[in-house]
Amino acid sequence: MDMGIDLGTANTLVYVVGEGVVLNEPTVVAVKPGTNTVLLNGQAVGANAKAMLEKAPDNVSVIRPLKDGVIADFDITEAMLRHFILKVHKRKWGIRPRVIIAIPSGITTVEKRAVVNSAERAGAREVYLISEPKSAAIGVGLPVGEPVASMIVDIGGGTTEVAVISLGDIFTHESLRTAGDEIDNSIVQYIKRTYNLDIGYRTAERIKMQIGSAYPLKEELTMEVKGRDAIAGLPRATTISSEEIREAIKGPISAIVTAVKSTLERTGPELSSDLIESGMVMVGGGSQIRRIDKLISEETGLPVTVAENAMTAVVKGTGYLLENLEMYKDVLRDEELQV
Repeated sequence: MDMGIDLGTANTLVYVVGEGVVLNEPTVVAVKPGTNTVLLNGQAVGANAKAMLEKAPDNVSVIRPLKDGVIADFDITEAMLRHFILKVHKRKWGIRPRVIIAIPSGITTVEKRAVVNSAERAGAREVYLISEPKSAAIGVGLPVGEPVASMIVDIGGGTTEVAVISLGDIFTHESLRTAGDEIDNSIVQYIKRTYNLDIGYRTAERIKMQIGSAYPLKEELTMEVKGRDAIAGLPRATTISSEEIREAIKGPISAIVTAVKSTLERTGPELSSDLIESGMVMVGGGSQIRRIDKLISEETGLPVTVAENAMTAVVKGTGYLLENLEMYKDVLRDEELQV
């Protein structure tokens, strides 16, 4: 069974031809410190490992092997991919699938080679690469092969990808290493600065999803936040509002809006005129932040839609390419070699 993989900083998704999306797990691995030996008999990967994040004792290292969309720990990434491949194939040893992996559009040739090497060492027979914005555009059904502009905004965990696509290729793009992780970090820093309360990144992520917004809400929200008092060192709780979190994440959200505007400024006039009607489509976990589509629409004057399959768009794009691999082999090989 060949597979398509969305190798994300926050989550890894796998698509198998004929079955669809069969795996959606956090990109997290728990190992013995100083080794790449995965704990729990090789099962401390994905959701099992994320449950240990920021809660593990000194004899356990919980690692996120990708940072800003690229491999930060080669050996751990290989171990994680091997685990996912075996899990998808129901632990049938000797399976060597062909794999298409979606990667950020802004990574270097060396970083691309690291992805290919990790997948090959994890058991892939052949590895093809596709840029995340192009895969996402295919996954949401945009007419990427036609002579019209299609625009995609993919806000993931480590990177934000913005691209205008026409005739099957990216016309202009922006790859920004500001995305969900940076938004979470902004929340952590704001809570500490404002309330002298230390919180973890998992708590920040919950805050972002429960009350985070990029644009004023009709009814603002509140949430109780628990953490450790930064001065006394004791557990403490406080209540925060959605207005406060909007202020906290204003920096990274503004950077994303600027990247969208920059991409539009470098788009040719004919393609720009197409976008007046078609607008842009948002995908990725960051597209789920309340009213971020409203903010970007107001800032650009274009229609903005959040895709129904925002979380799976990229991996579904790899699935379509996988189902038509013979037709797209040359295109995928060319993309792998591009800087």
